[in-house]
Amino acid sequence: MARRITLADVAERSGASKATVSLVLNSKEARISPETVERVKKAAQELGYSPNQAAQTLRTGKTNTLAFISDEVLTTRFASAMTHGILEVAERHAQMVLMAETEHQPSRWAKALDSMKSRQVDGYILGLMRARDLEKVDIPTNQPAVVVNGRATGIASILPNEVAAGQAAVNYLVKYGHREIAFIGRPEDPTANPGTMNIPRRIAGVDQAMAAAGLTFADEYEGILWESETGYEGAKAILARTSGITAFIAANDRVAFGIYRALHEQGLAVPSDVSVISFDDEELASYIHPGLTTLRLPYAEMGQAATQILLQEDPVQLIDGVEASGNEVLIPMPLIERSSVAAPPSSRS
Repeated sequence: MARRITLADVAERSGASKATVSLVLNSKEARISPETVERVKKAAQELGYSPNQAAQTLRTGKTNTLAFISDEVLTTRFASAMTHGILEVAERHAQMVLMAETEHQPSRWAKALDSMKSRQVDGYILGLMRARDLEKVDIPTNQPAVVVNGRATGIASILPNEVAAGQAAVNYLVKYGHREIAFIGRPEDPTANPGTMNIPRRIAGVDQAMAAAGLTFADEYEGILWESETGYEGAKAILARTSGITAFIAANDRVAFGIYRALHEQGLAVPSDVSVISFDDEELASYIHPGLTTLRLPYAEMGQAATQILLQEDPVQLIDGVEASGNEVLIPMPLIERSSVAAPPSSRS
């Protein structure tokens, strides 16, 4: 059995003291010359040195391990970027991430928390597929925790900036000269159990920007189910009863896919006849023709920000446009410009 490489081995190879080697390999080399730091790191790499995690834990009280517990994020393709964002930052800080999926079952959630506690993780990331308030989070009070795509009392919460995204969608259409705009996907009462707290925020942003531009919607079609069928039926109904529509705002990409189909059946082309803008940036948005202009849900950046906060790193330094409001950290939803928006036909010479 091969002998474990120790600090003494690295010290002997590098010509530095064990104390100096320890400082360098624990990233505490502020007062050590760059030449010595380089020599120690090179020796450690050549020898294949890896720290004794058990000894480090006894010395520092930390396991360099984070917990990520989610309801269905790990098994959902659409949100898998959140996991990648978490792992990216964790790797940069030499942290391991233990993951658990609960499939929305309270018993599994409680079991996952107990399991992570027994492993003495240094912090908790709680990821939600549909943004909501967590009523009770049974986490040790002396350990940091972050909720991604949700909120919990007294815990840092990472959310997409849906209000700003709604505003950006309207402003983008207005910039192109659109005034006869229709909206598809407003729930009859967006505050009554909307399924996710992001729905009313997204719609509030849309309404605020319309008001700021001095506009009202030329027509709307309600729908709590944000699927292609809603977009298809909504666009057909609006086109049948309201003339002069030059642009649609879809509540999400799936609604937009249905709008595309309805416009095609009516012999209307996107964007030369009617423009379409949407939210989420699902994979299909880049493959349909023409490509759909949309506001992307920033799952990767949300995962990055959560891990940065746990590791006491400021997400503002790495992610442009981050806003903080109380315990909430709002991550911008970038506008993905493709080919579904153009100036209204009447404005073209």
